[in-house]
Amino acid sequence: MPAAALPSVLLPLLSLAAAAVADCPSSTWVQFQDSCYIFLQETIKVESIEDLRNHCTDHGADMISIHNEEENAFILDTLKKQWKGPDDILLGMFFDTDDESFKWFDKSNMTFDKWTDQDDEEDLVDTCAFLHITTGEWKKGNCEVPSVQGTLCKAANNHILISALVIASTVILTVLGAIVWFLYKRNLDSGFTTVFSTAHQSPYNDDCVLIVAEENEHAIQFD
Repeated sequence: MPAAALPSVLLPLLSLAAAAVADCPSSTWVQFQDSCYIFLQETIKVESIEDLRNHCTDHGADMISIHNEEENAFILDTLKKQWKGPDDILLGMFFDTDDESFKWFDKSNMTFDKWTDQDDEEDLVDTCAFLHITTGEWKKGNCEVPSVQGTLCKAANNHILISALVIASTVILTVLGAIVWFLYKRNLDSGFTTVFSTAHQSPYNDDCVLIVAEENEHAIQFD
């Protein structure tokens, strides 16, 4: 493979990697800002909220976290178009009894809330958050639900598409390795040809050598 062909080989692969960073994996995902969202509309029997989380992590994501009014409004608008379940949907939030505070399962910071019920004296053990799909407000509820009719999952672009980048990088490295091996073999073969073509040859042919030998023999006899 000539060196001039290298850009034509790598450019499509680099374009693939760039596209992977820029977009969500497929049309089933919805993009907003730097995150991808997927609405898994199916009934799931659960024993704990971890079963719902596993449903998201199987898709390379986690249960949804919300960090500003714009994101909350986006989710609400998208849910109204796609959601056919009950009025409330679980968010990826739980009450941490050690810190006595609500936290997101994806470990992102709590920078926004939209609670409708602010009773600080209620028992919050096993408490999770639910999004009301009509008002967009949040309410507290028990994490232990027997079943849900769908899950809302979220992942950052670079997190969910890391496998695509790994694949693209692997292909690029494979192509580069093949090019280096090809050039090495070509130079190696060329080196052997040069060695054989430049080997030292005597300026005399066999007949000249024989005549010179006979003359030397006669000279010795006369001596």
